Amino acid sequence: MFDTLAIERHHKVATIWMNRPEVLNAFNEQLIDDLQQACLQLDADTRVRVVVLAGRGKHFSAGADLNWMRRAAQGSEADNLADARRFARMLRTLSGMRKPTIARIQGAALGGGTGLAAACDMAVASVDAVFSTSEVKFGIIPAVISPYVLRAIGPRHALRYFQSAERISAERALAIGLINEVAPQEGLDAVLASLIEPLLAGAPSAQTAAKELIAAVQGQPIDDVITEATAQRIAAQRATAEGRDGVAAFLDKRPPAWLAN
Repeated sequence: MFDTLAIERHHKVATIWMNRPEVLNAFNEQLIDDLQQACLQLDADTRVRVVVLAGRGKHFSAGADLNWMRRAAQGSEADNLADARRFARMLRTLSGMRKPTIARIQGAALGGGTGLAAACDMAVASVDAVFSTSEVKFGIIPAVISPYVLRAIGPRHALRYFQSAERISAERALAIGLINEVAPQEGLDAVLASLIEPLLAGAPSAQTAAKELIAAVQGQPIDDVITEATAQRIAAQRATAEGRDGVAAFLDKRPPAWLAN
């Protein structure tokens, strides 16, 4: 279906494999467009409960493809704006998926690769993984990835790494909130599975509502408006068929309906 991706399905989990190992899964226009379409398709597929984003070969993604960078350097501002909008649209689609997303990272996750990791809900990385918002080394800025990286690491760390373009080890990435778990390379899939198992046990629409809740509450003052909004959200969720069944299943000591699907 895709020139630059391979999609694997196992039970209720779909893995999007970036499949350009010969160029370290670097971005070009085709990979960006393929990721956009894959995210839309898997988000609409009710058989899929969790989406994993991964890279074939030794590296997750080394950022921008050199040929793409060369074309951008020679292009007009209008051409660059079109490219940036394409990339921004893809990241927003990935971040806005209604189901849980996990980045599976090994080796390099540089520039836009760091952005992909941050745009996913969760990220697990092998101990050899390395990250960087490397754009200032090329006289540019990590603008399109900034909303997702800032969400993950906060402004204080961003002020350092956006300006220094330092390499960030997996252990450091864990400490600053860029990733959730670090594992030996041979144990990476076991750690990934330990995240997926409880996600599959959760209620699908409640997980979507939880993501929407975080987006609505984050950064807002705790005032009458936000307390009323949160009260309305829980009341609405309790009134859904899934909410009613989930509570009833707990009280009746039986599995909820979504686990039978």
